[in-house]
Amino acid sequence: MLEGGEVSRLLDILGNRNRRRIIELLRQKPCFVTEISERLVLSPKAVIEHLQLMEREELLISCQDERRRKYYYLSHDINVIVNLQKQDGVTPPSVEEDQKTRFTRNLAALKRMIRARDELLDNLEQLEREIESRFTEIVRMRGGFITDDGDLEIILALSHVDLTLAELEEVSSLSTDELKQRLGNLVYMGVVEEINDRYQIRGTHGE
Repeated sequence: MLEGGEVSRLLDILGNRNRRRIIELLRQKPCFVTEISERLVLSPKAVIEHLQLMEREELLISCQDERRRKYYYLSHDINVIVNLQKQDGVTPPSVEEDQKTRFTRNLAALKRMIRARDELLDNLEQLEREIESRFTEIVRMRGGFITDDGDLEIILALSHVDLTLAELEEVSSLSTDELKQRLGNLVYMGVVEEINDRYQIRGTHGE
């Protein structure tokens, strides 16, 4: 049984939608950073931050394979059960008129904020569907530009943020030599460009 403070920390962690998505993915099988990034269409940097937080809280454990890829596992299965029980016979205390006014104003503000949040979530879900659709189209059309999953791994990482070679090494499962070779090919093909020691998708500079 968890103590009150532990429950609060767990609820804070699970309050983030992407962390819940990562947990659901790891329920299926252990995964490494790039795999999670590709499956959930999240930036490798964001995935690493979520994984490190959950590892510090001992929700996850990790180990490296022979290719230096760090696999993450669930250390515990997580089940959250919330029971709501209505209390009968509860009489609300009497309040002064100014308290009623503030209470009503707060309720109205809460309603507006919830509606605004719901609209943002709807827009975010639509955007995520469009991102997944565009990513699927890129995978389908990759012939002639992207040779295999190794190139696709680099492209996905750079789709989120411009990265140096060292940063790409950190989030990639590729060796340094293979990474350099693939980056050179992608630059030659005109898919990627290098500006000030950072690699990016060609044509996105200044956007």
